[in-house]
Amino acid sequence: MIIPYIKFSINTKSDFLDYKNIYLLRKYITIQGKILPRHLTKLTSKQHRILTKSIKQSRILGLLPFISKETN
Repeated sequence: MIIPYIKFSINTKSDFLDYKNIYLLRKYITIQGKILPRHLTKLTSKQHRILTKSIKQSRILGLLPFISKETN
């Protein structure tokens, strides 16, 4: 499956990258629950590390799922 080019920016203050900002974090995970790689999101290395920590922290707190609940 080919994933189209996706460009996200987290530079605005309204898009503060935090584990509580679920709507922003959902943009960076796939339907299966995997974190999108850097070459697709075009984030810097520092931004991607912060993003990964935030997603993992929100998963542990139960705000984001570890896997999707789809039944096929």
